[in-house]
Formats: sequence, structure tokens, C-alpha cells
Amino acid sequence: MKLSALPPQVFGLLTVALFLGIVELLLMLGALNQFVIPFPSDVLGSFDRLFAEEQLLNRLMLTGAEALAASVLVSIVGVSIGVLLYKVRILRLATEPWVAAMAAAPIVLAYPLFLVMFGRNAVTIVAMGFVAGLGPVILKTVEALRGVRKSLVNVGLSYNLSPSQQFWKILLPAAAPTIFVGVRLGLIFALINLIGVEFLINFGGLGQLINDLAERYDLPGVFATIVFVVLVSVALFAGLERVERWFRPGRR
Repeated sequence: MKLSALPPQVFGLLTVALFLGIVELLLMLGALNQFVIPFPSDVLGSFDRLFAEEQLLNRLMLTGAEALAASVLVSIVGVSIGVLLYKVRILRLATEPWVAAMAAAPIVLAYPLFLVMFGRNAVTIVAMGFVAGLGPVILKTVEALRGVRKSLVNVGLSYNLSPSQQFWKILLPAAAPTIFVGVRLGLIFALINLIGVEFLINFGGLGQLINDLAERYDLPGVFATIVFVVLVSVALFAGLERVERWFRPGRR
């Protein structure tokens, strides 16, 4: 069977397996430093221990709840602000550069300020994830609405649609693909900052677990937790794709 004939998921899994096999071999041969990179087999064998001894599932639920709260806030507030900036041109011209600067800024470094405002709790983590993910959603929403073809808008005008009908029946459906790109980027930024802040303030969730394991120099456990975070991210984005298909029936 040709590689091109394999389903993308199977090809991806085979690629990952091949990479891990090469790393395992290089570690056995001494080409890689075992004090820096653990054996992939040890990493995979750490999952049972993490679930049994480190309460990995409970930590996932905490980080997942924080990520869900931040994601909902980012999606609702970000898209709403983007629509507002699209409709009010002077406001868009005045604030768009600042929004772009906020999207590029390392928000995670501002965690001491958030700690002062909200304290050392889950609210700080959610707030930082929310602020970090807001910029990309706003910018992509504005870009999506401004990029709607004039011919589609003219069709709505020819049917005497009200501004509200024009938005819900033409602008929003046409802009949905780009808006969802912004939502994905916002979720990436939010999740990165969530894990990062948990690590920095050593408070709950998967980030704290990575910090604890690193302080104990448990490299297989650290790498296993990071792999687990990646798997959670993949599941999150798979769910988001399903939501996008629900909003866009033509893509099913």
C-alpha cells in the first residue's frame, strides 16, 4: 500500500511512532543525553503512575474547567468586540493597532499584576487566558467581516434586507470560516497561558503538576504530562471543528 493511500490520521500516528523509535534508538546508542531527554518507552510507562499517584485526571478537570471558561469568554467577547469594531470605523482605526500589539505581547509575564488584582486562585488563571486569547479573535473577526464579498452584500440589498437580517443571513455565515480561525488561535493563546500561569504560580492543574515533577527531576513524568497536554489540545480542536461544521452545514 502506498503511503498516500493511508488515512491522514493513520499516517500521522505512524510518523509519530517512527520519530519516537528513532529517539529511543539514539538514546540507547548514547547519541542523545539521557539526563536531558528520557526514553520514550519510560514516558509512555509513566501514565499509569501519573493517574494513580499524581491525580492526573483531577488536575485535567481543573485545567479543563479553566480552559472552558476562558474559551467561552474569549469567543463571545472577542467576536462581539470584532463586530463592534467592524461597524464603527473610527473606533476600529483608533484601537486596531493596540489590539494587534496586545495579541503579540507576552501576556504571561504580567502574572504578578493579575495576582495582585485577583489573588492566587483560578480566577487569575482564567483572566490571563482570556486576555491572552482576546486579540486574535478580535482581529480575525474584523478581517472576516471586512473580507465578505460585495456581491453578497449587494444581493442582500436587492432583497431589501434590514441591517440585522443582512448581518445574520449574509455577513456572519460568509465570515464564519475566518472567524473560526481566529477562535482557534485565541484558544491556542489561552491554553498556552493557562498552563504557563499554573506552572509559574504553582497553583492546581496540569501546569502545577509539570512544576512539581520538574522540581523532583522526574523527566519521564514531565514529558508524559506535556504529551497529555498536547493530547488534550488535539481533542479540544477536534471538538471545535465539530462545532464549526454544525454552524456551517455545507461543510459536513
